[in-house]
This record gives sequence, structure tokens and C-alpha cells, in this order.
Amino acid sequence: MTTQHVFDEAIALQPQGDGAFAGHTSPAYANMIGPFGGITAAQVLNAVLLHPDRLGEPVAMTVNFAGPVADGPFTIRPRAARTNRSTQHWTVELLQGDELLVTATVFTAARRETWKGHETQMPQVPRPQDTPVTPRHGVEWLQRYEMRFLEGPIPSKWDGTVRDDSLTRLWVRDQPPRPLDYASLTGLADVFFPRIWLRRAKFVPIGTVSMTVYYHADAAHLAAAGTGHLLIQAQGQGFGGGYFDHAGQLWDEQGTLLATTHQVVYYKE
Repeated sequence: MTTQHVFDEAIALQPQGDGAFAGHTSPAYANMIGPFGGITAAQVLNAVLLHPDRLGEPVAMTVNFAGPVADGPFTIRPRAARTNRSTQHWTVELLQGDELLVTATVFTAARRETWKGHETQMPQVPRPQDTPVTPRHGVEWLQRYEMRFLEGPIPSKWDGTVRDDSLTRLWVRDQPPRPLDYASLTGLADVFFPRIWLRRAKFVPIGTVSMTVYYHADAAHLAAAGTGHLLIQAQGQGFGGGYFDHAGQLWDEQGTLLATTHQVVYYKE
């Protein structure tokens, strides 16, 4: 008997007669309040991936967290806003009852063979096999990922120490290991803890407002990554007025740039 991976259970959606999908939050990906944002983003993307009218593969997605998702059932409504010869633009909404909680745009396209050359290169770091697993404590979703921190772990003391930067770098993969695809890559793009915590070593309330992922690899490249680790890094850019942003990159073990990501996060003093 084959047991379904906990990630696949969490993103499972049931098609409804009106083009919408029904889903349910997963206790395995619980955060301090509501679900881990990365799993919500993966659920939203999965609604597009499962849609019978989808054209091509994901190239970009932006998810806006308009309100907190409560534990329980939800409905996702994807709509192809425009379809061209080789590109497609989607709008997606996640609702609980009549309350709109998440909005998103997804851009898909039929990829073509072209010249390519990434300027963002993977840094030279110890291999995952030479990097010890970092113990994970706290909220449930952290147990769903194997993390091997190289730089910038979550502060061990909340003493207000101010760092010059907020760079975090680590090897990570699903736990238990799972073959990489667009949905799991989306979740992995959100495993970074808030940059404000690292920059100031102060545990302040936060909430992601908007998350964007740009997918630089096609499905074949993701399949080739298999169950291997990804090297991921993120660094804050601007802090102030109650908001900060960060930019992040994700590479496979061979150094292929798979995705880049940006987030805007609210924080409270």
C-alpha cells in the first residue's frame, strides 16, 4: 500500500461543478496563527495546475494575503483572464464562506528553447552531506522540512542585537523527501523566517502581505532535481514604516537557478 506524501495531502483539491476547487487546511502545516503561508501559496498554484484549461507551465505567481486563513475548509476559484497563443494569465481567489482571504495572479506559458545565462550564481558552500541538520523546534510546519543552516539561523537569544545584514543561507528539502515540482518549489520559497527577526534579534509580530515567485526552470529540470536538497538564501532590502521586503534565490545541488522570490512583510513594534 502506497502512502501519500503529507505535502500532497495538504495541497489536495476537489473540483467543483463551477470550475472552483474545494480544499482544507492541513494541521501538518500549521503556523502560529493559521496555516504556513507557503502551503497556502502551493494550494493556490495547484488550483491552476489542475485546471483543465491550463496552457503551459508556471513562469510567475504573486499571492496577496488579504486576511488570515482559519483552520478548516476553503474554496479556490481560478479563472483564465486571458489566453494567448503561448501564454496565459490567471486570477485566483481563495475564500472561506463569503470572505475573500487570498488573491493571486499566475502567469503560465509554453516555454521555448532559447539562449539562457543566469547572472545570479550559486555561492560556493559546503555540500548538504557535509552540513549537519539543524534541529527544528516550534510550529508544526517546520517539521515538514529538513534544514541545514549555513549562515543566518534564527537568533538563539532575543537580546536586540543589531546585525549589519539579514542574510540567511541553508540547504533544505521536504521531510520526508519528495520529488520536486512546481507546487513544492513554491512552498520551499517561503521557508525563510522573517528578516526583521535576524536583523534585530527581536521577536516582533509579523505577517506576510505579498509573495512573488519567478520560476526559472521547466518541469524537466525540476524532475531532474528529484529528492535532492536546494540551496536557498534570502536577504532583506528595505525596512521601515511597519514593512520590510526580502529577495531570495533557490538553486538545486548542481547549481541550476530554479526560482527567485520576493516578499513584503508587515511587522509591529
